[in-house]
Amino acid sequence: MNSREKLKTVGELKAIIREAVKTRRADKRPVLTVSSGTCGQARGSVKVINALTRALRDMKLEDRVMVRVTGCHGFCEAEPNIIVYPENIFYQKVAPRNGKDIIGETVLKKKIIPHLLYRDPRTGETAEKEDGIGFYRKQKRILLADNALINPTKIEDYFAIGGYGSLLRALTALKPEDVIETVKKSGLRGRGGAGFPTGLKWESARKSKGDLKYIICNADEGDPGAYMDRSLLEGNPHRVLEGMLLGAYAMGAREGYVYVRDEYPLAVRHVTLAIEDLRRLGLIGQNILGTGFDFDIHIAKGAGAFVCGEETALIASIEGRVGEPRQRPPFPTVRGLFGKPTM
Repeated sequence: MNSREKLKTVGELKAIIREAVKTRRADKRPVLTVSSGTCGQARGSVKVINALTRALRDMKLEDRVMVRVTGCHGFCEAEPNIIVYPENIFYQKVAPRNGKDIIGETVLKKKIIPHLLYRDPRTGETAEKEDGIGFYRKQKRILLADNALINPTKIEDYFAIGGYGSLLRALTALKPEDVIETVKKSGLRGRGGAGFPTGLKWESARKSKGDLKYIICNADEGDPGAYMDRSLLEGNPHRVLEGMLLGAYAMGAREGYVYVRDEYPLAVRHVTLAIEDLRRLGLIGQNILGTGFDFDIHIAKGAGAFVCGEETALIASIEGRVGEPRQRPPFPTVRGLFGKPTM
């Protein structure tokens, strides 16, 4: 099955995921993974990528060494950074002039370049890998854990790490109520401050009566200096979209919106490309994979109003009204976007 063709059955999606995972595992080429989210690009990652590409071409290694352009790896202070796989060597603050040395010394000769390693400002000790860096040592990354493994503009990369496998399982083995029960048992909660249990919200939306229901991804992120939503949409937009598909299936939504700040052009571009890929493959739209599940996703771009991070103000903004909060109840899961149940 060609990953550029529209998928008509769950079997075809399963085959695509299986082939992508197999291909990734069989590819033994060294990989230079460049962190190139907004933070990386602000520090010159695009120039580093171009330098690596030129060096590989000049050294006639284009087919033997891969450059993977990814989103943020989380350590913005160390941008631009490169992880050299399979050894997992972490190089920080890389300049374009370092490209040939990284290829010639580390990739070909398996030698470490000391001055590119992270140096602890207190102890002076260097670290060759992420787990030796204090910033990373105590972290357990979940949502951002796969950023270094995928090019966010290539859906094939997401398939290669098992992406859309959860959607596949939901559509073939689980009822909507089973999905909701799984989320309830997980203990997942909202991170907006109230810590409301996600499964209960999904359950409320499913029980609400309505001929049309909506699901909204709130990526407005108006807090000064807060870039979690931006980093996720830039680095792994398909993780967000797969979550929306699962939520829509669980609650019975037929339309979804990603509400994202227009000041995040890279995030907007990446999520736009991801939605286009889903539409091209038939993973959103009518009768998805022949299962009878209908769901489409749109993008709504916010104009930078801090208050529109609040759900009822955000809903008003999508409707074209002034983004102002309203009193609750009724809650959005009962009466939300265009007066319909909304999660």
